[in-house]
Amino acid sequence: MNATFDSNPLDDRRSRKRLATRRAISLAADRLFLERGFDHVTVDDIAAAADVGRMTVFNHFPRKEDMFFDRDEEGRETLRHALQNRDPSVPPVEALRLLAHQLVAEQRPYVEFSNRSQSFIATVERSETLKARARAIRDELAQAVAAGLAETVGRELSDPDADLAANLLLATWSVAFLQAHRAFRQDGNSEKATALFLAMIDRGSTGVKAAMAGTPYA
Repeated sequence: MNATFDSNPLDDRRSRKRLATRRAISLAADRLFLERGFDHVTVDDIAAAADVGRMTVFNHFPRKEDMFFDRDEEGRETLRHALQNRDPSVPPVEALRLLAHQLVAEQRPYVEFSNRSQSFIATVERSETLKARARAIRDELAQAVAAGLAETVGRELSDPDADLAANLLLATWSVAFLQAHRAFRQDGNSEKATALFLAMIDRGSTGVKAAMAGTPYA
């Protein structure tokens, strides 16, 4: 006799409550970071603003920086998904170029160039701790992309071609991201900044494809 097991309503309720608590902490942290600057906000300040205990904050975010870069894992998963679910006829480098256009079309917050995103950038620029974490995240992303590239074409995770391609791609995205924010800062034109971002992604991707010619990544 076959049995069907439904999800436990209690577990679902706990999961929703946990997500709601995490979201409340993140929102409180964002507000305080933007108001006071990252280095002038303590974990106790965030706990009080979110109406939770100090240990509850650490249960959701091991480091204070994780509350600021709270979309980090979402970004990694987006990259992994684009590589793992690409059309086999589309080379990995092209799949990531197309992803940039998709993210812009979907108005994802991490490719937003606006007054709100400028506040995010300004907060990072005022904190050595956040700048160090941003550099670490970039290195971690490069490792994740290299692994994803190698996996999607059936090569070893230590493949040097994958490592080169990943770092070239991350350099392209980093420069495009920073230049687009700089463009918005100059004239406040979101559409112009977004167009610059995509143009640089396209140009950089062309360069990566040329560098990786003869490999399965291009």
